[in-house]
Amino acid sequence: MDNLIDVYLTRLRRSDQGTEGILTVPELGFSCATLELPWRDNRPNISCIPPNTYPLAWRVSKRWKAFHIQNVPGRSWILMHAGNFAGAVKKGFKTNVQGCVLLGRRFGLIQGQRAVLVSRATVRRFNNLMAGKNARIIIKEQWEVKHAA
Repeated sequence: MDNLIDVYLTRLRRSDQGTEGILTVPELGFSCATLELPWRDNRPNISCIPPNTYPLAWRVSKRWKAFHIQNVPGRSWILMHAGNFAGAVKKGFKTNVQGCVLLGRRFGLIQGQRAVLVSRATVRRFNNLMAGKNARIIIKEQWEVKHAA
């Protein structure tokens, strides 16, 4: 069995336009931008998931081939996939997720809304690097990390 690969997601800031972060896999020399829904008390379909450590598993369905963040309390099908937006729909923002994590090369604006860009190519690169590896994702929020020192 392969060694467990650690994937780190550090959340940098959040707003109604989404929760921005950086995903790194030091062992593979990979990093990218992430975008998730704003925090809404872990409510399904409208919130990012709580910071914690979760197993990652490769998931194949009719719709998706993506890494699946498992064992999230009260949630299912939290995937890491391509897309641009993760805003609060009730506040008038666009979203491509219902709790998942979007990967992109960098942050930017699309039609005035915060977004991750070059998403499909970034997800493809991440999936290729991670293929066949056992992994876990460690999600932390920068504002908590700063106070922990």
